[in-house]
Amino acid sequence: MRDIAIGGRLIGPSHRPFIIAELSGNHSQNFELAMAMVEAAAKAGAHAIKLQTYTADSMTLNVDSADFVIQEKNSLWHGEALHGLYAKASTPYEWHSCLFARANELGMLAFSSPFDEDAVDFLETLDVPCYKIASFELTDIPLIRKAAATGKPLIMSTGMATLAEIEQAVDCAKTAGCDDIILLKCTSTYPAEPSNTNLLTIPHLQAAFNTQVGLSDHTAGIGVSVAAVALGATVIEKHFVLDRNAGGVDAAFSLEPSELKSLVEESERGFEAMGSVTYGGSVAEEKSKHYRRSIFVSSEIPVGQTLTRQNLRIVRPASGLEPKHWDSVLGKKAKKTLPPGTALTWDLFE
Repeated sequence: MRDIAIGGRLIGPSHRPFIIAELSGNHSQNFELAMAMVEAAAKAGAHAIKLQTYTADSMTLNVDSADFVIQEKNSLWHGEALHGLYAKASTPYEWHSCLFARANELGMLAFSSPFDEDAVDFLETLDVPCYKIASFELTDIPLIRKAAATGKPLIMSTGMATLAEIEQAVDCAKTAGCDDIILLKCTSTYPAEPSNTNLLTIPHLQAAFNTQVGLSDHTAGIGVSVAAVALGATVIEKHFVLDRNAGGVDAAFSLEPSELKSLVEESERGFEAMGSVTYGGSVAEEKSKHYRRSIFVSSEIPVGQTLTRQNLRIVRPASGLEPKHWDSVLGKKAKKTLPPGTALTWDLFE
């Protein structure tokens, strides 16, 4: 599986996981807060920040009939009209350039999820390095075609999608000229539970589409994301907030700065721990082998006396014969007097 370059950064199985901090609407349409989030994400070690590019009118209709009001009682946004929710969660277009520039100054990449074709045109004026297609837009074939036609890499979330729907999206992107595709395993519930995350889908997606696969993680904490790295995830996307208690549309399932820092650190540890199939101990373990057990004389054995369970013991360190020889040495005669603490070797007995 080949590497994919996004903004000069290589992403792939041989590289540390690419960590994306999703600002979403947690800025509560406060520009200073949004800028502070970018700076905090950089300080935490995130490799990229991501925005969402839409307006309420580009997302839905300003209608308050049942179809346009969130009905699910367990939803974070139960009872909210879609148009009103998107209006307060959207990131103003005029902020994009400033937020992207600040992210770049701090060494991060910056890009966005376009939610309609006009948003792609707008983001092209900002020369974003890639595009992210959200789970709910994976079936929007015209949008995927538009983003793919830019020739830039596509990261596509697969929440709710069947294999056939993912195949249709991937085929669309490739036909439009995009071969640099990263799929993200995603569970489109907010928040998601570890029990419905189904991380074993990650290697299956890799095999099915011969693409890199990552995780768009809506669970609490970082454990699920670190586990995904062990299953081959090359990208981790997490929603980000400065303070969950201060609110924000996605605050309930977003990471705070200290947690994002832990995610960066622990996902790198998980990546480093993967290594390769190894038996017999690593080079670093070589000195530790000295502290295995071996056979030692435990009480003095005069010349010609029999080696028994009473004058031999299996103890640390490993200076003598290995314990597997225990039955072979019992009953043998000492060639010379053996004091306590003598590491038993073949030349010491008949």
